Amino acid sequence: MPVKIRLQRHGKKGKPFYWVVAADSRSKRDGKFLEKLGTYNPNTNPATINLDVDGAVKWLNNGAQPTDTARAILSYKGALLKHHLLGGVRKGAFSEEEAEKRFNAWVEEKEKAVQAKVEGLDQAKEEEKAKALAAEKEVNEARIAAQQPEVEETPETEVAGDASAEVEAVEAAPEVPEEAPAAPEMKEGEADKE
Repeated sequence: MPVKIRLQRHGKKGKPFYWVVAADSRSKRDGKFLEKLGTYNPNTNPATINLDVDGAVKWLNNGAQPTDTARAILSYKGALLKHHLLGGVRKGAFSEEEAEKRFNAWVEEKEKAVQAKVEGLDQAKEEEKAKALAAEKEVNEARIAAQQPEVEETPETEVAGDASAEVEAVEAAPEVPEEAPAAPEMKEGEADKE
């Protein structure tokens, strides 16, 4: 039975999510599989990959052929490297402890590189957010300035002089109470006539 390590599509339309499986090459893409080796989510940045490295190495040793995308995923997670190192152990080039040491060193370095990429993406996102905030503040300030009516600025000395002259003129005017003219008094006899 020719076995392939390939991706099996899950998820919804436009949001794919894949299982990495060992399956008979004659079965359907999303059909029967022999073993689920992990998952692959390309919707995140960087893509999220969970893989059983030892299970993948077992299938590679049994002759399973990975598809192109599955090969890239296995390489990214180190399954192909571990398979290669175990081939060196079988040939007697080095011991199994040496192979594990080399594999663990590679995994640590790979994790540092992935972490650096994640931090770089976070930093770029923060910078983009700061730029957007600064641009928004600038636009808001321009709107506020456009809404406020422009006040014509005149020299303050003239305005102050005019105002003080008016105040002095008002104070200089004598305060004379205006009295209404007195109505002529009517006599009692005249009031009856009316």
